[in-house]
Amino acid sequence: QVQLVESGGGLVQTGGSLRLSCKTSGRLFNVYAVAWHRQAPGEQREQVALIRRGGSTVYSDSVKDRFTISRDTASDTVYLQMNSLKPEDTGVYYCAALDYGSSGFGYWGQGTQVTVSS
Repeated sequence: QVQLVESGGGLVQTGGSLRLSCKTSGRLFNVYAVAWHRQAPGEQREQVALIRRGGSTVYSDSVKDRFTISRDTASDTVYLQMNSLKPEDTGVYYCAALDYGSSGFGYWGQGTQVTVSS
């Protein structure tokens, strides 16, 4: 099992910044990637950023050049630095872990709310 706990959400004005944290624990040796997803009210959950064990990253077009995913291997924490925030970035942000050989993200955190006011 892998446990993930998000923190760092809150209310911010348009153009502001937030940094989300995802503390991971448990059977991390089999984790291939960790990703941040978000879900806006009435919308489907979307993946916004992913970091692989080797360090490579992937971003959705909607956040590219504004968000940065990174990790601290010493503390097993994955971060999402969000800059130039827009109202459409509002939603619940979840981190999730993908095991090697798995077809989907099998472990999810509880989510943290991000609200961007206009």
